[in-house]
Amino acid sequence: MKHDSQLSKAREYCEAKGARFTHLREKVYELLLSKQGAVGAYELLDELKLTEAGAKPATVYRTLDFLLEFGLIHRLESTNAFVACHHFDCNHPVQFLICDLCGQVKEIQSEGLKDKLDSQADSVGFKVTKQTIEAHGTCAHCQ
Repeated sequence: MKHDSQLSKAREYCEAKGARFTHLREKVYELLLSKQGAVGAYELLDELKLTEAGAKPATVYRTLDFLLEFGLIHRLESTNAFVACHHFDCNHPVQFLICDLCGQVKEIQSEGLKDKLDSQADSVGFKVTKQTIEAHGTCAHCQ
């Protein structure tokens, strides 16, 4: 297994929160860790069926819901796909750089951007509870 330390960290994190990191949850998280880009639910289902014959769409969606709830993955709204989060044990603003040519996804953190958004929201009486920004373009490899 290529991502042993990240899987162990996720398992410990879930257990500390009183949740079970089941075999299926681990398998889906591991599949996402192995990808450079975002993956759709049905692509995950196809890959999962290679080792878990009984996997069904509902199974994958329930697993993704769990992983989202615990912050182990992110959902890219613009592409309706999922990526693994490598630093799920902290609450952080999220910005994604998504290459439209190869599909690579880079997660970045720009504290200044969050502060600016919060300030502008406060000025109109709005409280930001969750912030995800997705920027589409071309990665350095594809340029």
